[in-house]
Amino acid sequence: MKLIITMLCFLCSTQLFGQTVNTQLDTALAKKLGADEYGMKKYVFVILKTGSNKTTDKKFIDSCFVGHLANITRLAKQNQLIIAGPFGKNEADFRGLFILNVPNVTEANLLLETDPAIKSNLLKAELYPWYGSAAISEYLDFHDKIWKKKP
Repeated sequence: MKLIITMLCFLCSTQLFGQTVNTQLDTALAKKLGADEYGMKKYVFVILKTGSNKTTDKKFIDSCFVGHLANITRLAKQNQLIIAGPFGKNEADFRGLFILNVPNVTEANLLLETDPAIKSNLLKAELYPWYGSAAISEYLDFHDKIWKKKP
């Protein structure tokens, strides 16, 4: 009898602590976003820092950063860049961040080679594999509905 009670307690506890099934699962959306069974996927997190190029040529710097912003727009339209933004002034020389919608650093480096500010060493990129929600790319559609002035 003691064995039966122990077994029942064990079975009940495994049911209580077992994995839950998501009743809101949208399998088509999960597939479209490339989600794994946890709703997650691999990305590359990029920290942009001040680069080694210390030029004071304002025309050159302006040209590189116009290209940098155009490249951000292009990569976002291609769904390869899903988060981008600048940091405020800080002691670590952090200038901005990207989350690239690619599964590894090798592919991320290929995308970053198209950025004039990085190519000219005005910015330096540090890349890190990152695992996050596959749904973060969906926020871009909403962002286009809330801005009043284009940066």
